Amino acid sequence: MKLLVTGGAGYIGSICVEQLVKMNNKVVVIDNLQEGNRDAAAPDAEFIKGDYGDKKLLIKVFDEFEIEAVIHFAAETTIKESMTDPSLYFHNNLINGINLLDVMKEFACKKIIFSSTAAIFGEPEYTPIDENHPPNPINSYGESKLLFERVLDWYKRAYGLKFNTFRYFNAAGASEKYGECHRNETHLIPLLIKAVLGQLEDFKLFGNDYPTKDRTCVRDYIHVIDIASAHILALDNLDKHPQGKYNLGNGEGFTNLEVLKMVENVSGEKIKYEFGPRRYGDPSILIASAKKARKELGWRPKYPGLEDIVRSAWDWHKKHPRGYQ
Repeated sequence: MKLLVTGGAGYIGSICVEQLVKMNNKVVVIDNLQEGNRDAAAPDAEFIKGDYGDKKLLIKVFDEFEIEAVIHFAAETTIKESMTDPSLYFHNNLINGINLLDVMKEFACKKIIFSSTAAIFGEPEYTPIDENHPPNPINSYGESKLLFERVLDWYKRAYGLKFNTFRYFNAAGASEKYGECHRNETHLIPLLIKAVLGQLEDFKLFGNDYPTKDRTCVRDYIHVIDIASAHILALDNLDKHPQGKYNLGNGEGFTNLEVLKMVENVSGEKIKYEFGPRRYGDPSILIASAKKARKELGWRPKYPGLEDIVRSAWDWHKKHPRGYQ
């Protein structure tokens, strides 16, 4: 299949591209390398540096490579920044996304898999969070993703677009070749590993006043390879489920302190830390129910355990202590 992957040099996108190429798909990657890394894009994929919202560039790509479907990862994703600069998030995650859809419409490309987020739900009314949970984002990142989901609904109704969206919870882990390497790292597991490797002098856990068992917030961690497999399964099931919206997670939550202890166990090193204030916009508990994805797509996570997830990340960072540099 001839596929366009936006953000395909980023963390999740690169590992999805790796899996797609292994399955003999012809993959074109568009990434502006704002957070992605050129070396993270699989060498067997066609790489194009640019913004996925650039309509002139998209027209050239669709015309030259005869794109049949799109997997859309590219986005602004930092929750803290989304609280102070919502314009950036609505422009990149919504307006640029509409540009992409319009070029797809122009070339009669009617298949897209969208990388959404659990942030559309905000503070959960109940857990595990299933697809019937009312959306109520508490940051502009979640709001921008939710709005794009609604745009997809309208494009389905008006233009016959077939789409699946995935609201996954905390992506983590690594493949053998590719791992998590952001220029501005905000995610817990890679930051903990950086602390172990001596790359962080002062490590802070944000918030110790949450209504949880150890007063730190709870998250559902899902291996990045399992996220990639869900996107690939969705491509195969678009005709059967042309408007599918799925939550992805392991259905089990871990507190920040539990994750810290697991990194210590896997690495064999103690981590010095202190508590900081809550980050504005962070919900207390996020745990997913993935029953719908299991039932409709036949999705089964291969790496559901926190130890497997942390160990894969630790192995990758040990081999790449400075990321892709």
